[in-house]
Amino acid sequence: MKITPSLTARLEFLARVTDKECQHLLDTDGRLFGTLFTIEEAQKIEADPILAERLDAFVSRFGRLQDTVGDKLLPALLTALAEKTGPAIDNLDKAEKFGFIESADGWMEMRRLRNQMVHEYIEDLAVLASALRSGHAFVPALVAAARRCVAEARRLLQAQAATSLNPT
Repeated sequence: MKITPSLTARLEFLARVTDKECQHLLDTDGRLFGTLFTIEEAQKIEADPILAERLDAFVSRFGRLQDTVGDKLLPALLTALAEKTGPAIDNLDKAEKFGFIESADGWMEMRRLRNQMVHEYIEDLAVLASALRSGHAFVPALVAAARRCVAEARRLLQAQAATSLNPT
């Protein structure tokens, strides 16, 4: 299988970005969830700008990593594997089949949760606290999926480089 130079560059870039996004999410997750995030914690947001920024950073980084992996890295990876890409759910089903993600349904649940955190947290602090705890619980699976995709991208790139150096 021959990966085009433009796809090679894209995979290299997305692997680097995904690594950084994983680390940023893990850092923010660790700072925000030093304790269980409760309704009482959520009530402090308006009076505590540092907590508010951590919350925004967590939600943003959670969503950004999902977007990078699901909307960019995964389609590029499937293309490099000579798989036809399609709607997100089809790509997620293929990602599950390849073992890049644990479950397409689980990924969609993370996506719904991300949307809930972005759109509903200002109005209902109970929903915010619950959504944030659920998001925190999803972080290990999200990061693991991202790292599996990065590892596969790097494996393909290394195989491509080896083939280029030693064509047979």
